[in-house]
Amino acid sequence: MKKKLYHSGNAWALLIPKAVLELMELNPETDEVKLELEGKLLKVKKAE
Repeated sequence: MKKKLYHSGNAWALLIPKAVLELMELNPETDEVKLELEGKLLKVKKAE
């Protein structure tokens, strides 16, 4: 799946489709995410 980044204030944002959030069991209103970099690979995980 290809996605574009969007300019948001002084940063860039990535929109995550609802279906992906559901597969991750992630509620964007209450959950936080953890970002990890492995080389040039960005991993997004639900924060514990």
